[in-house]
Amino acid sequence: MDLPTTVWEKRPLRAGLYLVATPIGAARDITLRALDILASADVLAAEDTRTLRHLMEIHGVPLAGRSIVPCHDHNEGAAAGRLLRAVAEGKSVAYASEAGTPLVSDPGFVMAREAVAQDLPVIAAPGASAVLCALAVAGLPSDRFLFAGFAPPARAARRSFVGDLREVQATLVLYESPKRLAALLEDMVEVLGAGRQAAVCRELTKRFEEVRRGTLAELAAEFAAREVKGEVVVLVDRAEPARADTATWEEALDQAMVTLSVKDAAAMVAEAYGLPRREVYQVALSRGQGR
Repeated sequence: MDLPTTVWEKRPLRAGLYLVATPIGAARDITLRALDILASADVLAAEDTRTLRHLMEIHGVPLAGRSIVPCHDHNEGAAAGRLLRAVAEGKSVAYASEAGTPLVSDPGFVMAREAVAQDLPVIAAPGASAVLCALAVAGLPSDRFLFAGFAPPARAARRSFVGDLREVQATLVLYESPKRLAALLEDMVEVLGAGRQAAVCRELTKRFEEVRRGTLAELAAEFAAREVKGEVVVLVDRAEPARADTATWEEALDQAMVTLSVKDAAAMVAEAYGLPRREVYQVALSRGQGR
């Protein structure tokens, strides 16, 4: 491994809680600003102290006598109090997840929310996120998405969880254990439909990165027959817009045509109900001529 060529020195950093994103795979995906903060913060905290210590060693960031405070799912309530007292005393506290962005299925929410409640500064140092990496490579619409976190491990709860997402008009993004991936895909086929486009992203930014795209049925068949390892992100295309009952939108069209032209009324109703504009316009023309 190449030795770091930059010497990171402690620089003045204003008091606050700094949420530092760390790489999800490739160590070089960390930002220069994140390294500045890690070098300069008065207090360091991490979900996994060994991971942060190793990352700092890779990039030549000295601890300079500082210890790293553990702050994870099992102790966040107690650790948050200690860390926020430091912020209140005018110190800078840098918190890093084991990988990725704090709060995105990682600890940090309890501490960040309490900092906000105490009117203490909370500053984001953005960087790697498996959600955004997966959206970038999945080939699915990214203008609107819903990050749903992890599905429940029990089958009945998982199917109910997926059912709640059935009509969401946004690309669905979930994390999943490699051991439960096949079961999740099977349930998605049954609940969401076999033909929905989807993608399975595995080990993003790492040596064995893999992205598989296809319908839910195709992906379910593929992963049912293979062993999966590593971090997994599952993405599913948005639901098809539900078509309104014909009588409902035709009634709305009649009302719109009282005050609007045929063209404008058709355009408004088509947009409101997610219908083809030409189809609504033809109906508007026939109803207008009948008056």
